[in-house]
Amino acid sequence: MGGAFRSYLLFLLLPILLILHATILHNHCHHNNDNNTVADLSLFTNSRWIVDDRNNGERVKLSCVNWVSHLDAAVAEGLSKQPVDVISKKILEMGFNCVRLTYPLFLFTDDKLGSTTMRQSLQKLGLSGSVAGVQVNNPSLVDLPLVNVFQEVVSNLNKNNVMIILDNHLSKPGWCCNDNDGNGFFGDLYFDPEVWVEGIGRVASMFKGYNNVVGMSLRNELRGSRQNLKTWYKYVYPLKTCAERVHATNPSVLVIISGLNYDLDLSFLQTNPVSLSFSNKLVFEIHWYGFSDGDDWITGNSNEVCGRVIDRITNNALFLLDQGYPLFMSEWGVDQRGTNDNDNRYLNCLLGLAAEYDLDWALWTLVGSYYYREGVIGMEESYGLLNWNWGEPRNSSFLKKISPLQSPFQAPGLSSIGEHRVLFHPATGLCMQSHSLSLGPCSDAVALDYTPENILSVKGTNHCIQANKVHMPVRVGTMCGEDSSSKWEAISASKMHLSSKNKNDTIVCLDIDSKNIIVTNICKCLSEGYPCDPSSQWFKVINSTSFSIAPPIIGLSQHPVLEGFISNS
Repeated sequence: MGGAFRSYLLFLLLPILLILHATILHNHCHHNNDNNTVADLSLFTNSRWIVDDRNNGERVKLSCVNWVSHLDAAVAEGLSKQPVDVISKKILEMGFNCVRLTYPLFLFTDDKLGSTTMRQSLQKLGLSGSVAGVQVNNPSLVDLPLVNVFQEVVSNLNKNNVMIILDNHLSKPGWCCNDNDGNGFFGDLYFDPEVWVEGIGRVASMFKGYNNVVGMSLRNELRGSRQNLKTWYKYVYPLKTCAERVHATNPSVLVIISGLNYDLDLSFLQTNPVSLSFSNKLVFEIHWYGFSDGDDWITGNSNEVCGRVIDRITNNALFLLDQGYPLFMSEWGVDQRGTNDNDNRYLNCLLGLAAEYDLDWALWTLVGSYYYREGVIGMEESYGLLNWNWGEPRNSSFLKKISPLQSPFQAPGLSSIGEHRVLFHPATGLCMQSHSLSLGPCSDAVALDYTPENILSVKGTNHCIQANKVHMPVRVGTMCGEDSSSKWEAISASKMHLSSKNKNDTIVCLDIDSKNIIVTNICKCLSEGYPCDPSSQWFKVINSTSFSIAPPIIGLSQHPVLEGFISNS
């Protein structure tokens, strides 16, 4: 009797259960569609800015780090050292909001490679130690096919709300790059254009439902003897080629395009701009390293090298900002050990440029060590943010130095006090403070005006910064423009020396002392070559619409730190 009753009850409830099941499926699909819609409405371009359409078009600054996944093992580096979730969270802890995740094209076009398990891939390279490490730190990944391992890394970044830019670094897995590696340009040994377009389309389709996959970089560092503009335009822009294929497949992502000569040159777009069927999704990328200019930073005058390189970058890429496109510096980096003087001097110039133009960027690299690189097992990466075992930052002072660039200086509608200027010091990554005449966090920067007459005044007041005697802190006074001591001209080839003439008629430049107090000193390294280092005197007056504070007009001379620095004139 009980069994018959249960059967009768089930018969009565079955239609209801089916309706509930259908409703759940509908809601699940509808939820996924909503997610896709949200992704579709996430990042767009508004002139030179990348913006979030869900938040009234607020700017989103890409502050990314490169996570390498394109080498011989064809798997994200570091999974033998730390759990993937630990790595994702460490990226956020270090202040980054984004990962440029590299991959080899063949991972998605060669089914044999894509179906190889992570264990098999590492074992082929003789990496039994790495297999053991993955079994400890990421046991659920070790026997997955390589394509699925890549998906799991993307999924974990997505879960941790880290934005992801998928970067096709090369075709055949391996270290990048040189002119003759077969991966450089369309028609090279491993670079079949049709396979490339098909592979990029597969990637666009595979990651369509991942809300935090915000961009796709179509190809890294085109190069080699075959490179030419006719072929570049043929495969990158026209209908039914790569940019259009990506957008048609996954219209939510930004389409990121590189130029020629190892991504150093987009100058040809000045005279032959792009034409695409879609708008508000196109971003261009450039690269710049210290070694991009050989050893110029330690053989020449740093001011002249910085000025020359900035002129080249302006001609090759920065003009795109004026054309209304965002520019993404998708690779830059330095030897994190701090002992490479060529890199150290380049870095100060780069930070000045990146702050002035408030560029979106991706640092090379997250990687502390590689499974296998260029025949070496367990190679340490001196450019890596993390140490060899991926446990801690390699250089915490470097992270502090770049931290101001991880937040936007500029964006329409970002400020409560309107557009203003801040005084940025690239060598320290600090700004003139709102409560003193010293350097400190740029979040506390004093809001300034910089007039056409080169007067550096405190916004909303009648006070200006004035030159003082040599080795003395700068003054704040009200006699602005009446003599040369309140006029600061950007001099030297770098345009980062701010020079004035004090009341003793001595030409001086802004400088800092051992306590980061802003002082005036004799201008240095204007013409001298290495080892003269001008970086302590390099300042940038940069545009800002971020929140900064101006000291109150009333009582400024009684400010506890400024008292004594106020001019009596």
